[in-house]
Amino acid sequence: MFLFADEAWSALAAGLASSLGVKTGGFDAARFTNGEIYIRLQAQVRGEECAILGSVAPPGEQMLHTLLLADTLKKEGARRVTAILPYLAYARHDKDKPGESLAAAWLGAMMRASGVDDVITVDLHSERAARLLALPVRSISPAPIFAAALRQCGWSEATILAPDEGAIGRSEAVQVALGRSARAVPYFDKRRTEHGIVHTALIGEAGAQVVIVDDILDTGATLMSACEKLTQAGVREINVMVTHGLFTGDRWKKLFELGVERIFCTDSIPLPPHLDVSRIVRLPVAPLLVQAMTGKGAGGCAISGSFHPSGSPLRPKADGTDVR
Repeated sequence: MFLFADEAWSALAAGLASSLGVKTGGFDAARFTNGEIYIRLQAQVRGEECAILGSVAPPGEQMLHTLLLADTLKKEGARRVTAILPYLAYARHDKDKPGESLAAAWLGAMMRASGVDDVITVDLHSERAARLLALPVRSISPAPIFAAALRQCGWSEATILAPDEGAIGRSEAVQVALGRSARAVPYFDKRRTEHGIVHTALIGEAGAQVVIVDDILDTGATLMSACEKLTQAGVREINVMVTHGLFTGDRWKKLFELGVERIFCTDSIPLPPHLDVSRIVRLPVAPLLVQAMTGKGAGGCAISGSFHPSGSPLRPKADGTDVR
């Protein structure tokens, strides 16, 4: 197998290649003088399995590099192309609303047209998004590395809380990883209004220490609303754990004024430049990706779901392959 990686992922790619015992494939991604992008491979890939570690998130050049590289690999005879996208952008665009784009389906069509055979990602936003992609998708749960981080900082007995009903499964996975699966996960009833996100009733009970678990921290609106409700209820010790830290804009910084001590996130996506990381803890996704590619359970990580374009979930076998 050859592993190709865009420049932003070179460090992670080197670690993966070493752990997996695969070859790294070089390529040039550049522009003609008229601005058009081109790819030039530095490896012979005919008959080879190839993996691309990269991103389809903004800026758009990242998506163009990933898709054009996949197309070039297939043009040059690659037997299979796997897209390793730790953060799968556009997955939240999974609801079919009249007059609006359905970007999760569009992205799937673009990847299929570019020769991508399957996708590996971390904590895919929803099963609906996987179905819309119409590609085999392996989504790996970050729960084991979240649980390990909580043990390390002495928060293993804190209340694990979901900011909305959609995050209950993620929160339950962290509880299972902590060895206390019998506890019910408290969560907020969340509604979207013309004025933004509003949390109403807390379903369940929160202790003195609370860990909020979610998949994405973008502008932070959902998490800020949840923290406001928790501080109003008297909770003063809060940690936030998110898989993908986008840290868009500055509003999310208010979390630290609402009782949040630290924000834990994986390194699934590069941090924005000049971000103050003094209260942000980064957790590596490399063990998760090794797990997905080998099925050997590196670091105790678990596949949270595999999805097939037929709509039937796939179950990972002990050897790492997928079955209906």
